[in-house]
Amino acid sequence: MRGSINTIALYNELLQVLSTSSLHKPHMKQVGSLYSLFSSSSSSTTQVDSSPNCFKGIAQSVIVRCPQYFDKSKVQDFANASLKDLLLEISGLVPQLTRRLRRVSEPKPEDVLELLLGFELQCGKVGFDARKVESLWGVFKWVSEKVEGFKHKPQSCEVMTSMLVRVGLLREVEVLLSTMESQGVLLDSGEIYSDLIEGYVGDGELDRALAVYDRIRGRVVPSLQCCGVLLDQLVGMRKTQLAFRVCSDMVEMGFDLRDVKKATFEGVIRLLCRDGKIQEARDFVKEAVAFEIKPSNLVLNEVAYGYCEKKDFDDLMSFYAEIKCAPEVVAGNRVMHSLCSHFGTRRAEPYLQELELLGFNPDEVTFGIMIGWSCRERKLKSAFLYLSEMLRRHLNPHVCTYNALISGVFMEGMWKHAGEVFAEMVDRWTTPDLSTFRFLLAGYCKARQFDEAKRIVFDMASHGLIQLSSDEDPLTKAFMVLGFKPLAMTLKRDNDVGFAKTEFYDNLGNGLYLDTDLDEYEKRMTGILEDCLVPDYYSLMKKECNRGNLKGALVLADEMIRWGQDLSLSMISDLLKGLSASHLHTKEITSIVDTKLHLVNQLDQETLNFLAQAYGKKGLTYNTRIVVNGMIERHLKINNETYTALVKGFCKKENLRDLNTCWNLAQIDGWLPRPEDCKFLIECLFSHKMLREAVQLLESILISYPDLMSDMCHMILDKLFVTGCTGIASTLLEELEQRGNILDQMAYNSLIRGLCKEKNFLVAFTVLDSMLAKNFAPCLDVTLQLIPRLCKADRFGKAVHLKEIGLREKSSFSLSLDHALIEGCCISGKVTEATTLLQNMLLKGIHPDAEIYNFLVQGHCKVNDLKKVWELICVMTRKSSNISLSTYRNMVGLMCQEGRVFHAWNLTQLLIGQNDPHELSIYNILIFYIFPTGNTLLVKKVVERLQDKKLLLDAVAYNFLVHGFCRCKDVLSAVDHLYTMISKDFRPSNRILRKVIIGLCDMGEIEKASELSQQMELRGWIHDSIIQNAIVEGLLSHGPVKAVSLLDIMLKKGNVPDSTSYESLISSFCALDNLEQAMDFHAEMLDRNLKPSIGTWDIVVHNLCQYGKTAEAERLLKSMVCAGETVTRKIYLSVINRYRSENNLGKVSELMQAMQQSGYEPDFESHWSLIRNLRLSSDKDNANSSKGFLSKLLSASGFSRQKYSKARQGATHRDAQMDQMVEGSEHLRVKKERAFCCVLMFGVKFLTRTGIQWRTNIGCYYVKGDQGNEKNFLHGIEDVVDLEFLQWKQRANVVVRERLKEVTTND
Repeated sequence: MRGSINTIALYNELLQVLSTSSLHKPHMKQVGSLYSLFSSSSSSTTQVDSSPNCFKGIAQSVIVRCPQYFDKSKVQDFANASLKDLLLEISGLVPQLTRRLRRVSEPKPEDVLELLLGFELQCGKVGFDARKVESLWGVFKWVSEKVEGFKHKPQSCEVMTSMLVRVGLLREVEVLLSTMESQGVLLDSGEIYSDLIEGYVGDGELDRALAVYDRIRGRVVPSLQCCGVLLDQLVGMRKTQLAFRVCSDMVEMGFDLRDVKKATFEGVIRLLCRDGKIQEARDFVKEAVAFEIKPSNLVLNEVAYGYCEKKDFDDLMSFYAEIKCAPEVVAGNRVMHSLCSHFGTRRAEPYLQELELLGFNPDEVTFGIMIGWSCRERKLKSAFLYLSEMLRRHLNPHVCTYNALISGVFMEGMWKHAGEVFAEMVDRWTTPDLSTFRFLLAGYCKARQFDEAKRIVFDMASHGLIQLSSDEDPLTKAFMVLGFKPLAMTLKRDNDVGFAKTEFYDNLGNGLYLDTDLDEYEKRMTGILEDCLVPDYYSLMKKECNRGNLKGALVLADEMIRWGQDLSLSMISDLLKGLSASHLHTKEITSIVDTKLHLVNQLDQETLNFLAQAYGKKGLTYNTRIVVNGMIERHLKINNETYTALVKGFCKKENLRDLNTCWNLAQIDGWLPRPEDCKFLIECLFSHKMLREAVQLLESILISYPDLMSDMCHMILDKLFVTGCTGIASTLLEELEQRGNILDQMAYNSLIRGLCKEKNFLVAFTVLDSMLAKNFAPCLDVTLQLIPRLCKADRFGKAVHLKEIGLREKSSFSLSLDHALIEGCCISGKVTEATTLLQNMLLKGIHPDAEIYNFLVQGHCKVNDLKKVWELICVMTRKSSNISLSTYRNMVGLMCQEGRVFHAWNLTQLLIGQNDPHELSIYNILIFYIFPTGNTLLVKKVVERLQDKKLLLDAVAYNFLVHGFCRCKDVLSAVDHLYTMISKDFRPSNRILRKVIIGLCDMGEIEKASELSQQMELRGWIHDSIIQNAIVEGLLSHGPVKAVSLLDIMLKKGNVPDSTSYESLISSFCALDNLEQAMDFHAEMLDRNLKPSIGTWDIVVHNLCQYGKTAEAERLLKSMVCAGETVTRKIYLSVINRYRSENNLGKVSELMQAMQQSGYEPDFESHWSLIRNLRLSSDKDNANSSKGFLSKLLSASGFSRQKYSKARQGATHRDAQMDQMVEGSEHLRVKKERAFCCVLMFGVKFLTRTGIQWRTNIGCYYVKGDQGNEKNFLHGIEDVVDLEFLQWKQRANVVVRERLKEVTTND
């Protein structure tokens, strides 16, 4: 039951989102999957799995069901694109060049180079677009792969490579370079390779950058900037060896190191030092000095530390001597501490003197180091000599120095002088600390000077270092300060004879001794005194870290470095753990990591996770990535908090590439964020449109944190609707319902509100039906929204039913429900029903208000009942009810429609008295409706009235005026008002700009149209294609050159001209005998899927034939057939006649077949050409083929020899007679041919007159075989007539024979 309540709450929240989010209509159509949710739900309880495991697989299910949202490869892939598509993609940038290439079957290298140069030039003006360059790359590859023997010019490769690098298509660059190298062409452009390397570095692909660098190493010199970027990345990623190699190459290539970033160069040196490559680091420092670059103290310190690690102090001295530079105090102290710790003060002193000769200025810590180590070596005299030298140089000794001296004095048994040292310390204003008093206590107790120890305890209490009560023994307190337990140390008097146990005497002469373990006692006292000789900062730091005093620990760390001591791995680990957990010491963390980089890589898994989290929470994603990369290389586990810090950091930085990489890695490791981070992460994912990741994260949350289900589902559904991903939201809802979620009444109300807000009423009605089917009653506001919409959708019965439900639920709101229903009736034109409702209201004693009367007036206006409108207006006037602007608009529209313009004028005057604040709006409405009547004089009168009243026209008024004058064909007045509008800084609508320019073009005022177009361009107003098409067509009257220029401008701005513009250009170029240009535009038109008219096809084909390009004409004809165009008879005949004139009988035959298949009959000239040339080619045809072309032609037309075999047998006798008539001497051959021609012409005319189809006429040639003699022709006519037109048989025979005889006799 509890799961159901949570589910209901979830859906309430979801549908509340639907009612408030701003969704696009197309997305609302995708909530179809909700219908099944509504229709299948019922009030009965369903047994569901409510355990968290039921949500497993929900993300994958949603992704599979909504692939369109999660498919990131929506962008067109140019890998398999055709040349047409590729050229079309870039034609907006270089229309002239692509136009030229469209019809070239095999482009030449020069053509491609010209295209590349033109493209590069244009992109230099408008910027390089990755998609356009990718399309150009497609063209570049296409010609290489498809054109046999094609080889790009080297310059083409260089230009293409340069542009690919510019837009970040780096893999494509490598492909091109590899192809060139395989062909033996080596690109020697250092700029291109440099850009490629920089590009890979910028994308975080360091390995690829290095691979390119290695490929050109020794062959091409990269730019200084390229080397600097690569070196900077290598230093940042702590790749010592690679950085050293690149830096060495830079030196060898002769780069001026002064132009390299000093921090980068010094970073290389520091990396070398930390990896123990001191000699290499030293060489680089010498190179820097040679370029007059002064090394920073940071670099010199690293070199010094490196030599200290190697214990090679002689080389260190020579290094300082070579660069003529002395170390700073920190480095000098480090050197002295190392010398003393490894070789003692005797070896250290000469180096100190040598350092001073080089310019080193030791400070009080330097002498303190020497003093401490001298005391440790029991060289108390040397220690005081160093103290004397320090004081001579006016240096104030450090408290640790005094502590060491005090301890040294005690260690030498000179306890009486310890007080003197302490007194001098106080005199020099060096404040003693707790350690100082502790050392004094240890010394006095070791010397058995317990009275002095007591005095020290009192001094400590006076300084507030300890608390001492009056009844507390000061000596016992002293032992406690020294770390002894109170009962472990007792002071006893020796009462034995001879004082055998006595160790010391008190002031009264009593023999005293310590009753304790004296060996342990001596060991502890000595240990305390020895610890102070050289400061033990590590122990102090650890104590401070354990106490949580990180600030104190950092101070001690700084002191430790100042005293020449080095942080150990354990120190760094403890310190970084504490600092990372505090989140307040990022700078200090960075400083420690930067200083002890070589130790950071040795830290344990836990510390590195802490460190990465600290960086990530501060937004230092670069540092975080370095730490995580190091952990991956060492195969350490990255915990959830670290991944969360990384993801959040990348989200905040909007670093999508690294975010995706990190996300994928985290998913592999089974990452799960903490509950408090989930909301932020989902918001980040949605902000970067990472929908797949958001849904996956939701599944993890639902499974791992079931208590967060309601909040998380609510939030993610909210985000889905806001981002327009309704399909995902609806699918997710279905999946959730299947896992135990049920919608309740309020959820339906919220959903309907959202749908109504988006005007998706059909879906809202479906949800309402489902709601009513479940006996859920909509709330009042939903009911009031739906009733008018149901009426408008012709669902009056449903609206009435909804009103009744509303009355049952909220009877006190009957007036509001009546309002809604009357409004709906009036909107839908159901004025009778509205009147009935009004009468019912009156019978109930309910008096309608002004709003209801306005609804009724508007309803009667819709049904054109002007009489009833006036009656209602009279009622409203009597009741002093104001007429709304909507009512006025409807009335004025109806009056003007019926020609009662002056009634509208009078109504306006009446209304102005009621609605003074809306006076200008009233006049605007009047102007709008007067224009359709054509009464422009009245419009001008209205404008004059406004001017008399000092009412300034607004943008709406000017838009109405310009549009109206254009509609009335008064373009000049429209132009005047338009320029007035522009002068007043009003923005005209695109619609009126379009109408004015089209009107000017229609008038032939092309210059004015162009001027207005320029004004639009200057103001950044959109030029739609209709405007520019109109100007293009207008410019054609002045020649196509200007029109082409404007058309190209349109294309560059992304506006595609319409078919009319292209057709006009084609016709113009054809008229100017510029067929190539015409064909270019025709090809472009087809590529843009614009459909040429038949007239345009005819013009192009005719011109191609006229200029002897018959094959091209035939290709266009066939392309028309393939495109489903209707090829006209005229187009067929243009190509056939041209082939006939070229004596290409095969093509004529082929096209005549195609023509017949299209339902056209060839004309006589075409047939006669075939017959006339048949005899000349008959022998050749018979030799080459058993079936002549005429045979093929007629076979395609439905005729066959077998069909007419019987007819031929019946004509054998007539054949013999005809043979006798035509056989004879040779001189009759010409006469026979002429006679045959005349008979053929006669037969054609005769058969045409008698209605015989051309198939019959053709058949007559074929029946007796395609031999071309006249007897076959005659008998063929007879046979065909016998078969198809028996009623004409005798007449055909007689007429034809007589005609033949007449012609032969005359000749």
